[in-house]
Amino acid sequence: MTTPPTEAVFSVDAPSGRAGLRHAVRAEWTKFWSVRSTPWSLFALVVATIGLGVLSTHALRTQPGFTTDPIRRILVGFNLSQFAIGVLGVLFLSAEYGTGQIRSTLSAMPRRPVVVGAKAIVMGGVGLVVGEILAFVAFFIGSSMLSGSPSQVSIGDPGVVRVLVESGIYIALLGLISIGPPPRLQGTPVFSPLVGLIILAAYALVLLSGGCLLMIRRDS
Repeated sequence: MTTPPTEAVFSVDAPSGRAGLRHAVRAEWTKFWSVRSTPWSLFALVVATIGLGVLSTHALRTQPGFTTDPIRRILVGFNLSQFAIGVLGVLFLSAEYGTGQIRSTLSAMPRRPVVVGAKAIVMGGVGLVVGEILAFVAFFIGSSMLSGSPSQVSIGDPGVVRVLVESGIYIALLGLISIGPPPRLQGTPVFSPLVGLIILAAYALVLLSGGCLLMIRRDS
């Protein structure tokens, strides 16, 4: 008596993590650095932040009688670098639509919120790291230039570390806003730095949610 052959049973392990977010982030990271405008935008970000800060700090150094907030002069480059991070975020998203690659992205990851979340993680992470590095580098360069002058400033002075950290977060939030629907933000800032940062974070959250909703309804 022979034993009837048994059918082989194959099992497929369920993917770990939620909806493949880790793989989506890895893919978005690769796409981020494959965009030719990425290194140029980052270069412009560095030049604007450090270059303008050095010029502004040098002017303060050579005008002993001129009194102003030295931190504001050191970090004046962020007024221009915010445009560089905004352009970087817009190009990061628009390049995928311009080449039609978004179809492949959505085919590989049909869940739109995961795609938006992965893009936000990459863009926000890059913006945060670059922003914090630039803030502290610009500060140490500026503080060394002002050493011995009436406007000298130290990392241990009250509020300095908070301003530097918030400056890096500011760049990261602008990067997140740039990959959402582009609104026109109007009005004069009348809030404290912390409240303003929270409001900016709320803008980023709302715009990312709007972009996610548009991707769900429109990009199918």
